[in-house]
Amino acid sequence: QVQLVESGGGLVQAGGSLRLSCAGSGRTFSNYAMGWFRQDPGKAREFVAAISWSGGSTYYRDSVKGRFTISRNNAKNTVYLQMNSLKPEDTAVYYCNTPLLIGAEIRMGDYWGQGTQVTVSS
Repeated sequence: QVQLVESGGGLVQAGGSLRLSCAGSGRTFSNYAMGWFRQDPGKAREFVAAISWSGGSTYYRDSVKGRFTISRNNAKNTVYLQMNSLKPEDTAVYYCNTPLLIGAEIRMGDYWGQGTQVTVSS
């Protein structure tokens, strides 16, 4: 029903920037909240950022507030994650997702992209 493809990952030095993109397909793409999660081998998957279907509300984990910005362009079926002031601890595979926004709670949704690797060197 919804296909998600991430791109934009790469290798950067600490303090650098990357912009991740998630291209979606499906007629109902604009009806979904969108989000980013990340995971390193041996670590639990963790929430990074989310945005409501209209783009009117955004959510971030504390460690990325002020550094990362999530946005979406429904006309292009695309969600973005601008990552600035990157730190080595941001290193992970970043996954696009269709989360459920239940009040202030963010739950993992049913659709995932394949992931894109972000590596931040010191």
